[in-house]
Amino acid sequence: MINAAFHTGIWTLLFFIVGMIKPKWPLFFLKKPDRFLVLIISTVLFMVSATLYGEGNRQRVLEEKASKETVSKIMDPSTAPVPVPVPDTSTAKPNPPKN
Repeated sequence: MINAAFHTGIWTLLFFIVGMIKPKWPLFFLKKPDRFLVLIISTVLFMVSATLYGEGNRQRVLEEKASKETVSKIMDPSTAPVPVPVPDTSTAKPNPPKN
């Protein structure tokens, strides 16, 4: 997501610069485009880029936290399996038969 945020930010900056110089170029589908419309579109695209960047950082932190928890669970000796003692059958007395 962070990568997409940077790409969107670069396209937004390019749209803003070209739109402020020649508004007809990026808004070719309008009959009378003006610079104010370019400014509004650029503001919305900037907010989208900032949101993508923030969400990408938030997800990265959550993934790092989850991986650290997984590693700590694996490496934690209190949760490791403990060997169970096996009774020694060679010294055990047989049970007498019940009548």
